Amino acid sequence: MQITDVESQPIQKNPHDVDVRKLYEKDHGQAVHIELKPGENLRKHVTPVDVFFYVLEGTATIEIGEETEEVDRNNLVESPAKISHRVMNNGESTVRFLVVKMPKPTESTKLL
Repeated sequence: MQITDVESQPIQKNPHDVDVRKLYEKDHGQAVHIELKPGENLRKHVTPVDVFFYVLEGTATIEIGEETEEVDRNNLVESPAKISHRVMNNGESTVRFLVVKMPKPTESTKLL
């Protein structure tokens, strides 16, 4: 059994300049933990594979294509491959969520 402690994982350098910690990476998938402080956002981007977001804490504003929703903790949002998306923290408390990509991307994410 392998147990991964989020807090012990190093923060990954990323184009969004937010707290991103890699938790899992295999050929068939990838999972990262992201923390957004109030006012922080992921820039709009497109991934080459399907993605889902699972909100752990707070309320995230999630935009996928032309749709935008406020998403509370304990909710999962699917984002199909090659559709623009972003996650924003428009609230006054921290937002934490998991991002799972399946399969692990072999192409780069494209910032818009």
